[in-house]
Amino acid sequence: MSKVLCLDMEGVLTPEIWLHVKDRSGVAELNLTTRDVKDYRELMDRRVEICARHGITLTDIQGWISELEIEDGARAFTDWARTRYQVVILSDTFYAFAESFMRQLNWPSLFCHDIGYDANAACLVYTLRQENQKMHAVEALRNLNFRVAAAGDSYNDIHMLRAANAATFFRAPESIRSEFPEYKNLTEYAELKEWLEENL
Repeated sequence: MSKVLCLDMEGVLTPEIWLHVKDRSGVAELNLTTRDVKDYRELMDRRVEICARHGITLTDIQGWISELEIEDGARAFTDWARTRYQVVILSDTFYAFAESFMRQLNWPSLFCHDIGYDANAACLVYTLRQENQKMHAVEALRNLNFRVAAAGDSYNDIHMLRAANAATFFRAPESIRSEFPEYKNLTEYAELKEWLEENL
């Protein structure tokens, strides 16, 4: 098990959380994701401000997230991968958001951020574990002499992909694929399995 597979969560294994929050809250301003905005802190600051303005709480968001199911085939794929590699999900989500997804995936390792709710200020309060934490995690694993493959779909995955020994997009939108043509774009878990067997 000297090989590690690092996966993004949203868009790769699960639906996009904030798009569902947008739909359930009716707040169209929450339509932007890491597929649209390159600076994650800028994106989260925008989300915090919008949620505060519309009275959206952490409890609201957690309730809406609990309605979602992981992508079809995601559990079977991660079960398969965990028999062959160490599997780590590197995500810019938050532990308070991800629990229902991790349960559905049979509790893989997840490195992400923290978020809470300040009732006095009536707003979400988030803490990033580290700037570019996905990249730093991959670099740390490689410094431990692991061979690392990575797959993601958004702007916030690019540094992770660049740091890995082998990397691919998975279900990335055309706008991102055209900007980074050096990466293949896989769309099915069967393709991802085949790619891993060839590259990791």
